[in-house]
Amino acid sequence: MLAIPLSDASRIVAGLLLLTIVTIEFGGWFMTKIVRGDVPMTDFQKAFARAGHAHAGVLVTLGLVCQILADATTLTGAAGWVARLGVPAAAALMSGGFFAASAGRGLTGPNRFIAILWLGAAALAIGVVTLGIGLLTA
Repeated sequence: MLAIPLSDASRIVAGLLLLTIVTIEFGGWFMTKIVRGDVPMTDFQKAFARAGHAHAGVLVTLGLVCQILADATTLTGAAGWVARLGVPAAAALMSGGFFAASAGRGLTGPNRFIAILWLGAAALAIGVVTLGIGLLTA
């Protein structure tokens, strides 16, 4: 049997990420209500709901992979935590940014909360660059 040893930090973060999948499942159920027309939304809001749901699922999955990869580096301290938490933070911020930026009755364009999405994009970039450099220099 193949056993992948995980650090305590990776084990805890991976466990928390796995628990968030239940909220992503709930989002999928809510998406079915949107697609059926049970929730009144503009085309813009539907597109942002889809994007928020998709980014959550993909980035949580990538965040799980990053836990294993972070353990393959020699990164410690702040750099180790940035490599380990950048993608999971991006999952929360980017998906939350899509939802928050489209919240409100009848919106046809993003509101000021679009800034949350860009914070998530920054977290993603910083996290993957740190992890990538950590892997290349290990």
